[in-house]
Amino acid sequence: MDIVSSVTYSEVMETYLRDHPVERAHEANTNRDGAENLERAEKSLGCWWHVRLSRADVLGITLPWHLSEGGRLELVPRTGLTVAEAAARVRDGGARWTEANPCCAAKLELLRQAPLTAVYLSTSPVPHDHYADLRVRNGLIHLDGLHRTLAWELSHRLPEEARLDAYLAGTPQTRPTGTTPPVAHGEERA
Repeated sequence: MDIVSSVTYSEVMETYLRDHPVERAHEANTNRDGAENLERAEKSLGCWWHVRLSRADVLGITLPWHLSEGGRLELVPRTGLTVAEAAARVRDGGARWTEANPCCAAKLELLRQAPLTAVYLSTSPVPHDHYADLRVRNGLIHLDGLHRTLAWELSHRLPEEARLDAYLAGTPQTRPTGTTPPVAHGEERA
């Protein structure tokens, strides 16, 4: 992961809503859920970074519980899976998984050719039922972009080098040289 810069929550939301309008008319629009996750991350972690991810970084993102858009086969159990593990689950499930989860499968198919837009992450789970039982409690945790990251991995489009934009809530384990960590929500800089 390459750290580009610290950013404000308003910058993150502006980018998110530009790319993922909550009122967009399409089947199973989950953009409102993503916006709510960003708000949860702001309230619980309070600082944001613009980062760039490689394929290896994306494959290690922890995904929360996902029931496949109302499908019959759970994509991600309550304990979580990485993007790599969830992609393997889709590949291994083949036609059976696709038939059992038509809405989720349609999203994955549509997004295989979609532009590589920013994904949204946090350094720890946000306070929500879908994150409550995650085994992983820190690292790169999904806030928004589950279907996109899976579709891009399934179609072999993830960049090997750190070129995929992402916004990360919380303080990353490393910072660019010479930078000061952003001020957390409710704190003052000395």
